[in-house]
Amino acid sequence: MTTTGFAGSAGGRIGWVDYAKGICIVLVVLLNASHGVEQAAGETSLFAAFNEWARPFRMPDFFLISGLFLARRIDRPWRSYLDTKVAHFAYFYILWMTVWYVVRIPQYVEKYGTLGAALLYPFSFIQPLGSLWFIYMLAVFFVAAKLLNRFPHWAVWLGAAVLHSLQIHTGWRIIDEFASRFVFFWSGYILAPYVFAMTGWLKRQPVLLLVAGLLVWGGMHTWFMSTGLGNLPVISLILGYAGIAAIVTFGLLLEKTPLGAPMRYLGAHTLPIFLSYFIFAVAARIVLMKSGLVSDVNVIIVLATLAGVTGPLILERLVRNTPLSFMYERPAMFRIPPADGVTGGGMRPQPGSGQAGR
Repeated sequence: MTTTGFAGSAGGRIGWVDYAKGICIVLVVLLNASHGVEQAAGETSLFAAFNEWARPFRMPDFFLISGLFLARRIDRPWRSYLDTKVAHFAYFYILWMTVWYVVRIPQYVEKYGTLGAALLYPFSFIQPLGSLWFIYMLAVFFVAAKLLNRFPHWAVWLGAAVLHSLQIHTGWRIIDEFASRFVFFWSGYILAPYVFAMTGWLKRQPVLLLVAGLLVWGGMHTWFMSTGLGNLPVISLILGYAGIAAIVTFGLLLEKTPLGAPMRYLGAHTLPIFLSYFIFAVAARIVLMKSGLVSDVNVIIVLATLAGVTGPLILERLVRNTPLSFMYERPAMFRIPPADGVTGGGMRPQPGSGQAGR
């Protein structure tokens, strides 16, 4: 099944995909802004319960969407595949991990001592640093998917589902996140035709039916999470899939109104936000808390989230087509050339587009 029929008008992009990614990137920034402010203020905010409520689907949605378009590239030669699906993310991880590390050196020295802080940098190549773990794990997932593609897809899914249900917590992020998230990435790959068929069906339904469906889902999801049942094996997996469907549905509703345009723009530029939101969110938090301009932690979280979402987009636009464009666009010198040495004639990706899984 092709995806042509679901493409939006913005450069052939698929509307609901961008809306869904936009919703989730806001949830990610909100989560991290909340943690930072709550820790600094020493108190819990109103967003703590909401962040826990959104946990089952917040990151699974990103990983499933990242796997949706894998079928287009998974059969390519390893050299080409590694360039677009591994070197691409490795470049951005190393670059922004270095920025993250430099910015936080004083905190690391205070926490681990001088030697510990120095060793943390090389250690971050095997233990992803901060929220950049998502970029790191995407590269891992793409390699794993190509290696596992030779096996029966249902068997791989079953194994991934078992890993998720085991709720493995070793302290090693690569192991823990792979066990917890790969099932969603693989699901995006093998279930892509059905996902696009589902969204096609949903787009044809009345708005009231979609709203009613979201209300029913919201009620059931809230019940499972409030009772603690949402953390149980199998149920957590079901809640993940159901939450992804809800986010897609909400995205389809946004697509029907011009008020959703900003959310779609965010979804089309998730990579710059993922890479650098922490700089702007942390800066906003420090300025607001130290200046005393705002005392309410909930307001500070909202403003820090806003800064974390908009700051990277402004910076990406400022550096685009300048010598600093390497911040969000991988330079040719960091690309893996084809085996024959002939550069491809494909379309050059838009700077900062954040096509994580495409």
